[in-house]
Amino acid sequence: MKLTHLDKKRKNYLAHKYSFKPRKATLVLLLTFILSAVVVFAWFSGENRINAIFAEINLLQENPPLWLEVPMVAGKYLLVPTVVLLLIVLGIKQIYPQPRVWNRRLVIGILLVLAVRYIFWRSLSTLNLVDPLNGVFSLGLFFLEILVLTSTSIQLFLMLNSKDRRREADLNSIAVTEGKFTPSVDIFIPTYNEPTFILRRTIIGCQSLDYANKTIYLLDDTRRPQMKALATELGCEYIVRPDNRHAKAGNLNHALTKTNGELIVVFDADFIPTTNFLQRTVGFFQDEKIALVQTPQSFYNADPIAYNLGLENVVTPDEEIFYRQIQPIKDGAGSVVCAGTSFVIRRSALQETGGFVTESLSEDYFTGINLSARGYRLIYLNEKLSAGLAAENIAAHATQRIRWARGTLQAFFIKSNPLTIRGLKPIQRIAHFEGLLNWFAVISRIGFLMMPLAYSFLGVIPIKASLEEIVYYFLPFYLVQLTAFSWLNHRSRSAILSEIYSLVLVFPLALTVIQVMLNPFSKGFKVTPKGTANNRYIFNWGLACPLIVLLIATAISLWRNLGMCLSLLWQSSNTPELVQHFEGLNLGWIWSGYNLLLLSISLLILWDAPKPDLYEWFDLRRVVRLSFKNQNQQTQKGQDIWGVTTMISEVGAEIALTQKPPIDLAQVESMNLEIAEENLQLDSQIIQTGSRDEFPTVRVKFPLVSVEQHRSLVKMLFCRPGQWKGRCTPGEWESLLILFKILIKPRILFQRRLDVSATVVSKT
Repeated sequence: MKLTHLDKKRKNYLAHKYSFKPRKATLVLLLTFILSAVVVFAWFSGENRINAIFAEINLLQENPPLWLEVPMVAGKYLLVPTVVLLLIVLGIKQIYPQPRVWNRRLVIGILLVLAVRYIFWRSLSTLNLVDPLNGVFSLGLFFLEILVLTSTSIQLFLMLNSKDRRREADLNSIAVTEGKFTPSVDIFIPTYNEPTFILRRTIIGCQSLDYANKTIYLLDDTRRPQMKALATELGCEYIVRPDNRHAKAGNLNHALTKTNGELIVVFDADFIPTTNFLQRTVGFFQDEKIALVQTPQSFYNADPIAYNLGLENVVTPDEEIFYRQIQPIKDGAGSVVCAGTSFVIRRSALQETGGFVTESLSEDYFTGINLSARGYRLIYLNEKLSAGLAAENIAAHATQRIRWARGTLQAFFIKSNPLTIRGLKPIQRIAHFEGLLNWFAVISRIGFLMMPLAYSFLGVIPIKASLEEIVYYFLPFYLVQLTAFSWLNHRSRSAILSEIYSLVLVFPLALTVIQVMLNPFSKGFKVTPKGTANNRYIFNWGLACPLIVLLIATAISLWRNLGMCLSLLWQSSNTPELVQHFEGLNLGWIWSGYNLLLLSISLLILWDAPKPDLYEWFDLRRVVRLSFKNQNQQTQKGQDIWGVTTMISEVGAEIALTQKPPIDLAQVESMNLEIAEENLQLDSQIIQTGSRDEFPTVRVKFPLVSVEQHRSLVKMLFCRPGQWKGRCTPGEWESLLILFKILIKPRILFQRRLDVSATVVSKT
């Protein structure tokens, strides 16, 4: 997408304002790196004092404490801890498909104990410091693991007090529905360059809200004549500003000065609320200490990863794990993340904190932190009350995630830093720290991808452990965590699919993390493009190149490791050193094989599949009556037939007819389509006939749709309360099987020519 004049002006402004200035966080990072490099250099150069220190540590590793010794029993008995704990977790999952407070805490307690046990074992017994080369890789892998384990352990700890506020919403909504609590509400729809057809349905959706005391504002940051015309046509307020300073945050702050509603709702340009959005959220504001209510982001199209793999109706959207697991546990810690859309905020609290934060690209996140620091409460209502467009291709997906990473990590360099800002409780700081730490985990993932290469090409053994130790210490922690993963996140994502989602963007995100820590404000706000279509497969070479290089290296590594393992197998029976080397290589080829599977799937994801239609088609059943017209466009009596929609969109429908047509449909030019349940009549043109499941079918388009007809269509397709349901992700073994099937039969080679039916995204 080419930069507009406004884009260039904004970029130049930010570049001038945020020129490179080393800051405390950057200096700490650089000093840590330099100190580590000096120690490594001294070790490799044979400096006596450094060598002596590492030799002493290595001696301790070879003689760990007695309580870390593996019990001297037959190998099968070493599996007892794993089997017992697995049976406990599996039994709980079977009896209680949905976690309850007591069993969730029991499973989390087991995982935390196993995590601590694993860390002690790794730190006191498995480091290989026999020489500098092995030592550097061994210590590097250990610290990368600790980084991930720290983030995971904090998450588990916070999960002990997860919140579910749906019952509270039931009670608080009574005052709203009875008209006893109806504060004035201003609905902001900020837009930068989104297409008109996307904004049209967002405005219509907001106007359909079952709440009288509301005013809708279209905040146009590009001063487009068509946006002003759209606002006039649909009857909503229109606000522009003279410049684009501070991007979305500046746009929202400008609108604050032009409006006066007691509550403010923000919907991104592509997000459409269900009609009960305000009824379910406004009631919370009867508590004067509540400043913000955040709801989940749902999507009415498949995210590009699921779509490119052909798993639109199998896996859950990328954001599901955040909204089903992370936000409820952050709510329990009083650190809910404002997500930028689909939230309600109290105007007086927002004005008290100075409006939306303009220091960072993540104005939403830091605005929430400022509110918390002033003693206000932010809460999360885990109900799908709106839906928007997920990124429509992998490049847009990358743009969005990189902006999120950059904006969040700017926390280290601004006044709204949740680790230092006054007013937050320790538990809130811990929760925000986990969110920041999670972005650094991408560096660990790169390390985990690289480590098997060290086994193969450098002969390095970074983990010094016997098979018995792995069975006794690693296996219980790994298998119990794997078993409980999807259950704890309410079946929003399996562990192996999480690996796939994180791997696709691991290199650009890691580069972004480093760039932000060195020069946090070097790049400005970049809008995620929406409303795009394409008619062919497109491969994203920019994202693919590092993955391709790593895939080739991993394949060679796997071959070499297998060869060395077979060679050592014949020599290792009576030589302890060779036994240890063989076990290390054995782990190396298993690790290489796993990485090879993930990398292969990641490259398939980077083939953007065709999406020829700008509009989403929904699997929605509605009874319809078709009335045919004569040449004078008059409805012919006695020629009506009935059917049921199998798919429907804003621009057309497919109908399964329940009776044989009285005339040849190929000769019909136009007809009237009546959706009985919606009291909606539309002029239609037949574009295709066929059959499905022995029923004749007809596909029609709506050539001319009035504003009122479009309102009815949008309300039917996007605004029905309760229509956005959460799917359950496949289990771990099923996910693994799915990945193997995708490798054997990738979408790009085996899928038949796409038609509009491939874009069906939801069921009712």
